[in-house]
Amino acid sequence: MSHSPLSPSRDRLIERFGSRYKWLVLVVVALGTVAAVLSTTSFNVAIPALVNHFGLGQERVQWAITGFMGAMTLAMLPTPWLLDRFGFRRCFLTAILVLAGASIAGSLSGSFSFLVFARIVQGAAAGLLQPLGALAVMRLFPADSQGRASGLLSFGIVLAPAVAPALGGMLLDHFGWQAIFLINLPFCLVAGIAGLFLMPRATELKFGVFDWFGVAVLSLATVCTVEGVASLHHSGLSNPWTGLQFAIALFALALFVRHARRSKNPIVSLALFADRPFAMGSLVSFAYGFGLYASTYLIPVFLQSALGFSATHAGLALLPAGIALAICIPLAGRLADRHQPQALTMGGLVLFGISFVLFALFGTHISYLELVAVTVLGRVGLALILPSLSLAALRGMEVHQLGQSSMVISYARQLGGVIGVAIAAVFVEWRQSVYGVTESGIARAFSQSFLLLAITFALALAAASLMKRREKNH
Repeated sequence: MSHSPLSPSRDRLIERFGSRYKWLVLVVVALGTVAAVLSTTSFNVAIPALVNHFGLGQERVQWAITGFMGAMTLAMLPTPWLLDRFGFRRCFLTAILVLAGASIAGSLSGSFSFLVFARIVQGAAAGLLQPLGALAVMRLFPADSQGRASGLLSFGIVLAPAVAPALGGMLLDHFGWQAIFLINLPFCLVAGIAGLFLMPRATELKFGVFDWFGVAVLSLATVCTVEGVASLHHSGLSNPWTGLQFAIALFALALFVRHARRSKNPIVSLALFADRPFAMGSLVSFAYGFGLYASTYLIPVFLQSALGFSATHAGLALLPAGIALAICIPLAGRLADRHQPQALTMGGLVLFGISFVLFALFGTHISYLELVAVTVLGRVGLALILPSLSLAALRGMEVHQLGQSSMVISYARQLGGVIGVAIAAVFVEWRQSVYGVTESGIARAFSQSFLLLAITFALALAAASLMKRREKNH
């Protein structure tokens, strides 16, 4: 029986494209991931324009970013079940279609409430796409080429944030804030059309019961954790509302652990964490997300608030680091094929952590060349981590565990990032209130904030040291 060319079998695709096939699929998945990343990173430049257009305060407009990040984090949770139930092809193409539709709808927003709704739908689609890249690498590629594949995937993911602010700013100046919503459409279009022809139809689907209770309590724990950290910012640690959020989050997490032990098909199986490299990799992913996202918030603010750079000069100062990252990612991918991913992850964490120690030591006395050197050092460390961390954590997992385990790694990184940005903002503001908003006070506040990030990476390094996988006897 012949099948539609729009729903080909895996065997026919391999027969048609040969060894190139897996790389073609990876490029398609990478394009979809870039579309999701662009939706995340390009929006910040539109905030002033949205404030003026809708006549709102910046704190209200922030809901468009907060809603997106929250939806993206929570949407990762059902991804393993959706993959089992509908297959990789349907999940990928549906997420691309929803992302494109929400982007078009957002550009046509007549009210701010509808704009926030469009951003939430965008975030949900982006959350579904996030774990698919690591899953594609582990399913499609043999161990000796997974590093190169992960490097290619990471190259697109890090290049998108590097060009998004500049590209977004140009589109904003020429076409208005509506264009920011449409920046990802070319990637959605190419990924969607190519995916129709290159993604194989699913052959083995599982029709398990969806774990509604597990998703509900994990979502509750996530939302309350994020709200608790945000409450630290606007209400303080002693406020009852802050304490209540953290208490609910702990209770919901305990409830999920109890549920997962008893359920036959929990949304996240606790058996995954019996594998020590994976369990430690999840902790490293959380700490790495915390440090990475917090640093992307802190460094530009430091350059402008403490060093007096303009926004343009701050961007130019960080440009060499972005170029270094783009150059080093493919090289790091090749290294991951030849050396232990755990060792590369640890090396990257050391370099990234040292960059923050140097920021703390130099303070406001850092010269322009020292600034460029320190940021480049941190990005070289990031380049080593990106292709290696997922490989170190996922390489020993069984095939049936890859959906859940890749989701957990992505979820931990994203949750760490959301919490990291909030903690960084709270911490630097708290230290400034202690030392005063003077030149020396601001310098001390930022120095201690960078030390906090260095400590985070030191803890991640301790967890990474326990990720070594024992060789299996055959």
